[in-house]
Amino acid sequence: MIVMTMMVRDEADIVGAMIEHHLAQGVDLFLVTDNGSVDGTTEILEGFAREGRIELSHDPRHLKQQHEVVTAMSREAARRGAQWVLNADADEFWVCAHDPSRTLADELAEIDPAIGAFEVPVIDMTGPPALSGSGLQRLLFRDQRPDAVMRDRGIHAHSTPDVAFVPHGEVTVAQGNHFVDVASRGELGPGRGLQVYHFPWRSWAQFERKVGNAGRAYEASPHLRPSINHHGMRDYRRLNDGLLLASYIARHPTEEELADGIQRGWFVEDRRIADRVDSPQPDQLVAPETIAIEREVALRMLPIDRRVLRLEGERREALDRLAFETTHVAELDELVATLRRDLDESKRTGDARAEAARAEALDELHRIRLVRWALRLSALLHRVKARAGGRQRTSRPR
Repeated sequence: MIVMTMMVRDEADIVGAMIEHHLAQGVDLFLVTDNGSVDGTTEILEGFAREGRIELSHDPRHLKQQHEVVTAMSREAARRGAQWVLNADADEFWVCAHDPSRTLADELAEIDPAIGAFEVPVIDMTGPPALSGSGLQRLLFRDQRPDAVMRDRGIHAHSTPDVAFVPHGEVTVAQGNHFVDVASRGELGPGRGLQVYHFPWRSWAQFERKVGNAGRAYEASPHLRPSINHHGMRDYRRLNDGLLLASYIARHPTEEELADGIQRGWFVEDRRIADRVDSPQPDQLVAPETIAIEREVALRMLPIDRRVLRLEGERREALDRLAFETTHVAELDELVATLRRDLDESKRTGDARAEAARAEALDELHRIRLVRWALRLSALLHRVKARAGGRQRTSRPR
């Protein structure tokens, strides 16, 4: 039996197509947890549940408890006698890697469960940006850009591989779904394996909602301490700084970049999902003038954004030395006030070592605040200037 688990929140533009795809691929049991969706996702899932096609649970807490919830679903899969478990996200389409005519069920039937677990590559799909829409017929290219090029676009790296595994009653799934505590006991044979088509940036509406949801959930979960390079927290900082739209636009190739990237092997057209899965929501493309403005904002601001990231790292190191537990820039004002009080206390008690450490940390925090305010102001002024210039050009008499 093949069991797929999924914890989902606000993915109405794609979740129905994703479930239909995997049921057609031979998934025997779908265990789904809805995480308090408000965009119509819940109603879509309830429709599948009424038809007996999925088993649906609800966990409305917004606390980044994916590790806990998916671990519980994986253990339930083991209790039900699952031979294979696939922990998926709503924007993932799992397939047989080497033969489009074969289903997931066909491929897994040929893989010896004695292997325990095996890695499943994740392919990020890209194409033109859109304001809204599912994008399955728009995002037609495998994104194989080098990591250095991705970093220039404000992206730390491509997606981490997934894993297919044989469950046991005490299995534990790490936050993010990409790792489990099931040992891999060998290599897959030649021509064997699965792969995942990943659609993480389907539209601006979807991406803005996803980043905001994830960032606020991390803020509500102080026990979690994501890396400063964690994609969700980097993008949440950009959302708060008014840079997320520029970042969203910049990570999609222009027609010129796409043509050049095809020649370099960075973009490879792949219609495997596009030709088999309909998009639940139609696309509304971004206006060319908006693309031009936001790409210029990204060109000017992303180098400063990288400086902010470096300062964030320095801030964390400084605060770690003082045993502060924090991850979010939103706490800067509170931290500054706390450090000032502690600095005054160090001066009063004559603790020169503590005074020096706290003064250093306070300087780092001031630097971050100044750079972030400059970043926000520069982006705003550039947009205003660009739009004003556009109005002047369009209203000038011929």
